[in-house]
Amino acid sequence: MKNRQEYLRLQNISKSFGSVLANDDVSLSFCRGEIHAILGENGSGKSTLMNILSGIYTPDSGNISIDGVLHSILSPREALALGIGMIHQHFKLVDSFTATENIIAGRSGSLFLDSGKDRKIIKDLCLQYGFSIEPDKKVQDMSISERQMVEILKALYRGADVLILDEPTAVLTPQEIESLFAILENMRKLGCLIILISHKLQEVLSYSNRVTVLRKGRYIATVETERTNASELAELMIGHVIDLDIPWVETKAEQKTCLVEVDHISVLGPHHKNLLDDVSFSIFSHEILGIAGIAGSGQKELCEVLSGMRRVDFGTVILKEGHRFGTDIGFVPEDRLGMGLAGGLNITDNILLRSYRLTPGPFVDRRNGRKKAHEIVDRYSISTPGIDQVVKRLSGGNIQKVLLGREIDRNPIFLITAYPVRGLDVGSSQFIYGKLNEEKQKGVAVLFVGEDLDVLLAFCDRIAVLFEGRLMGIFDTGAITKEAVGMLMMGCQPCSRP
Repeated sequence: MKNRQEYLRLQNISKSFGSVLANDDVSLSFCRGEIHAILGENGSGKSTLMNILSGIYTPDSGNISIDGVLHSILSPREALALGIGMIHQHFKLVDSFTATENIIAGRSGSLFLDSGKDRKIIKDLCLQYGFSIEPDKKVQDMSISERQMVEILKALYRGADVLILDEPTAVLTPQEIESLFAILENMRKLGCLIILISHKLQEVLSYSNRVTVLRKGRYIATVETERTNASELAELMIGHVIDLDIPWVETKAEQKTCLVEVDHISVLGPHHKNLLDDVSFSIFSHEILGIAGIAGSGQKELCEVLSGMRRVDFGTVILKEGHRFGTDIGFVPEDRLGMGLAGGLNITDNILLRSYRLTPGPFVDRRNGRKKAHEIVDRYSISTPGIDQVVKRLSGGNIQKVLLGREIDRNPIFLITAYPVRGLDVGSSQFIYGKLNEEKQKGVAVLFVGEDLDVLLAFCDRIAVLFEGRLMGIFDTGAITKEAVGMLMMGCQPCSRP
C-alpha cells in the first residue's frame, strides 16, 4: 500500500458474551491517511470490534497498539485521549443546545465560551476540513446531516484523529452523502484515519481505500478496494457466491386494480404542526410503491394511518373491494421489537399475537400457533434453536424474518413495510426482496418505505417522495434519477434538462 504506514493494530482480539463468541482471535491493522471499511453480515463481530477500539467494551484477550505502543483502552474517554472517536448511528447531542454548545459540552473546565477562543478553534476546524455549519444554530432545528457534522466536529475538537463511523449514510440523501465523503476525504488527505462500518457495498467501493471482511467473528481478509468488486466482497462476507442484483418483477397494467385510495389526508402533531399535509395517492394490486424521504418527513405517520393505528385529522383512507383495516392489512413497522414484536415472548407467542382474536371460544389455539411457527421458521430459513426461543435473542435478520413471516402468513391484500432491510446483511436483504416480490406477484399491494435510493429505484414500480409531510410527487422509477429524488427529498424541484 503506497505511502501508508501501519499506525494502529488490533492483535488476537477475542470477546465473548456468555456462550456467544463475538470476536474470535481477530488481528488487523490500520494506516494513517486511509478510509478503511469494515464489512460483515449481521453478527459477524464488526460492531463489537469497533466498540472495543472505542473503549465501550474491553477484550477478553488480545491487545491494541498505537504507533507501536501497547495501550489498554478501558473507556471512551481513554480512547478519545488516544485520539480515537466514534460516531454512532444515534447521535448524542442536546437538542436545545447550539452546535457550538454541543461541541464544547463535557470538556474539562467551564461550559462557557472562553472569550472567542472556542469559537476560533471550531471555525479553524471547519475551514481545515471543509465543514459548513452555523455555530449558533440549535440542534433541534438541524437536518440529520447537520447533526452528523456536529458529532464529527465534536470528536475533532476533542482531539480525535482516528474516526470510527457506524453506518453514517443510513438516512442521508445522495447529495448529503457526497458532502459527507468530501469532508472525510479531506480528513484522510490531512492524515486522519477513517474507519467506516457499512452495509452498502457500492458505497464502500466508491469511497474506501481498503476493506476488511469479518465472518462469524473471525477475520477473513483485507483487500485493496481498487482491486476488488461487489461480488468478491459479498462472497467473502457470506462464504459463497450470491446474486447481488435487486430483483424486479414486471406486471402488466391490466392486472392492476386500485386497492387503497388516500384522499387529501392531514395529520396534526403538537402545536398543530402538519405531520402529513394534504396527501393524496392510490396504491394498486401487483405493485410495490416506494416511499422516499429524509428522516421525519411523515413516513412513520403515513404507515400508522394506512395500517389503521392512527386517525387522520382531515381526509380519508379507503380500502377497496370490501376489505377491512386490521384483518386485511399486514404491517412490518420500523420498530421491530417495540411496535412489531414482543421481544420477551417466544416465536410461537409472537405469531399468536396477530391471530388469537380470530380463535372461536375463550381459549387460545396454541397447537395451531406452534404449527404456524414451525412453518414460518422453515419457510423463512430462520436460524433459531427452536420455536420456543425468545425473539429478542435472535439476530436482526432473523427477527425481521419472524415479523415479515407472521404478517405475510395472514394473507393480506395490502402489505406495509417500513425499512424492512435496515441494518440487514446482503443475504437477509436479498431474501426479503424475494418474499416481497412473491406477494406482488400474488396481487398484493406493497408499500416499501426505504432509505437506500438505489434499492428504491431498482426494486419498486413507483416512488413517492415526502418532504416535511408533503407529497412532492409520485414517479415511475424508470423515469426519474437518483439525483432528482434527492432534490425532492430536500424540498427542491430538480432542475430540468434541456
